[in-house]
Amino acid sequence: MAKAFSASRRHLLMTGSALLASGLMPRGAFAQTPIRVAGIYTVPVEQQWVSRIHLAAETAKAAGRVEYSYTENVSNTDYPRVMREYAEAGVQLIVGEIFGVEQEAREVAADYPDVAFLMGSSFLEDDSLPNLAVFDNYIQDASYLTGIIAGSLSSGNVGMVGGFPIPEVNRLMHAFMAGVREASPEAKFQVSFIGSWFDPPKAKETAFAMIEGGADMLYAERFGVSDAAQEKGVLAIGNVIDTQGDYPETVVVSALWHFEPTLDAAIAAVQSGAFKAANYGLYSYMKENGCSISALGTFEGKVSGETMALVAEREAAIRAGTFTVEVNDEEPKSS
Repeated sequence: MAKAFSASRRHLLMTGSALLASGLMPRGAFAQTPIRVAGIYTVPVEQQWVSRIHLAAETAKAAGRVEYSYTENVSNTDYPRVMREYAEAGVQLIVGEIFGVEQEAREVAADYPDVAFLMGSSFLEDDSLPNLAVFDNYIQDASYLTGIIAGSLSSGNVGMVGGFPIPEVNRLMHAFMAGVREASPEAKFQVSFIGSWFDPPKAKETAFAMIEGGADMLYAERFGVSDAAQEKGVLAIGNVIDTQGDYPETVVVSALWHFEPTLDAAIAAVQSGAFKAANYGLYSYMKENGCSISALGTFEGKVSGETMALVAEREAAIRAGTFTVEVNDEEPKSS
């Protein structure tokens, strides 16, 4: 599997067009017979990132495209066993996240060449493993736009709480920071990682410390951050899902991930017999409708017209391909 682990992640930017040109996703070409899909998740389906995959699968199920089942809270040590159980049960497409079990998961996929695996991964596809495709939440476009809004509302001290400093988190933080600097060039950042994907109390305590350090705007990459912001009367920016309904006076806007384009492409490929090793990260891009920013909602009219005009201008350019948000997977640092 060395090829998959040594390939440059920047390869994504060069192969995106080729993925579309390959005919991987014959849009709208769904077979009448639903395929069997299983989701394997290491966290509860309520968790931000996984919830988007789960929602897309439930949407496909409601439309009659798939039969969908799932298992949540699967430990990394148990992950390969669950993969095998679903494969043995005749599932045609297995969706999940293998960030903590890359090698073992690829070994399982190799044992079931007739099963399609679409897995969240930090690494690229391996052509020698044709039944495993990878994806990721490349929603840096939306993160950048929310950063512009955040920068316009902050005094210049921004706190950022993440789970782990892995590419999937780092690129969103960097894009957000770039957006903040667009509106507030001298902004400073407090950056911290809690070492967990789901530990709201720890995220909350980390956010409290940042507020004590002067932060008046928080980037809520993890659950718990917006709770701290709400208690202390500062603002927050959401990530992956829209949480303004829970924090109407706190969460200004969110960068939303839409997994439907990714899953639809995989379903179509399985149904047409064209599923192959590929990088489905492309379908998270804004121009593919894989991400967006939420409506301002309760903050409508509280963000300047000038700021929103800039956001609209940048979004139009992103969708047109004339403006590119940098993909930076390096660990962000406090400034």
